[in-house]
Amino acid sequence: MPEATDPTRTERLRQWAAHRHALPASAIAVRLAAGDASFRRYFRLQLPDGTTRMLMDAPPDREDSRPFVAIAEQWRSAGLPVPALHGVDLARGFIELDDLGDTPLQACFQGDDAPATLAWHERALELIHALQNRAPVEGLPAYDAALLGRELDLFPDWCLGEWLGMATPPGWAALRETLITEALAQPVVAVHRDFDAMNLMVQDEALHLIDFQDAVAGPLSYDLISLLRGRHCRFPPARFAAWVEAFRVRAIADGRLPADVDPATFHHRAQAMAAQRALKVLGIFCRLTLRDAREGYLERLPHFLGHLEDSLDDLPGHAGLKTWLADTFRPALAARLEAGA
Repeated sequence: MPEATDPTRTERLRQWAAHRHALPASAIAVRLAAGDASFRRYFRLQLPDGTTRMLMDAPPDREDSRPFVAIAEQWRSAGLPVPALHGVDLARGFIELDDLGDTPLQACFQGDDAPATLAWHERALELIHALQNRAPVEGLPAYDAALLGRELDLFPDWCLGEWLGMATPPGWAALRETLITEALAQPVVAVHRDFDAMNLMVQDEALHLIDFQDAVAGPLSYDLISLLRGRHCRFPPARFAAWVEAFRVRAIADGRLPADVDPATFHHRAQAMAAQRALKVLGIFCRLTLRDAREGYLERLPHFLGHLEDSLDDLPGHAGLKTWLADTFRPALAARLEAGA
């Protein structure tokens, strides 16, 4: 089992929390609350007075928690809704932070076209604006051509090669170059990098950011795409286009985007960013399954294939690759999933 779920390590976490609060270990309750796609695990700590906190267990030989701590402190100082850190032990990989409850944003969704779902997306979009306006880019790793390329290569390496045993399709090199170029053409802002509903916690009707340790300085539209082309909803083209255009107008008004970036150009760049992210996710989900023995990811692949096809429909060129996706990749994906992966 991963070290983060080792009972011995969990007991060390309990002892650490008890010592922090000058209590015997028997006086506190610690129970597993959540895990994620990394080796981090989260436990809920309950103190004798009823106060609860979250305990992050991030084994230092598997996870570097320094970026999480630095970003949490920086973003909280900027007035962004991130959990306060109450105790940090980087040597052990233990962190005590605010308990934001058990309601991720997707729990508030009621279907793609439901008024509540749309309203929550509007609120999440406001949070992206706040993040980009307030969070500094200094000190964040660059979302540069090398990183964008490594992410794109997850698709041929893991989804095609390792999982499906398929060759890289014709037209891949041209698409890869186009998507990197379009991403780098955008203004650089602080990017959460996984601004998905699962990483937005709802507490007292307010949204809070979590899982931000992989933040980078990167393209303006990336977090917008993470939200609108996430794992929970697939919006019709008109709704997607309306949100993208409203985002463009707001970004220009705030000074994050040059005023001469017209609607067609921004929409095109957003769709290219969406294609990059969909390809990255298709590869990551296969890697999580094959390399890390994680469950529940392969069943989400058709959803992100749909996102990829929606994005490519609005990008000129790449006809051969679009045909390959429809005639070769989609049937192979369906057959593999039907066979039990």
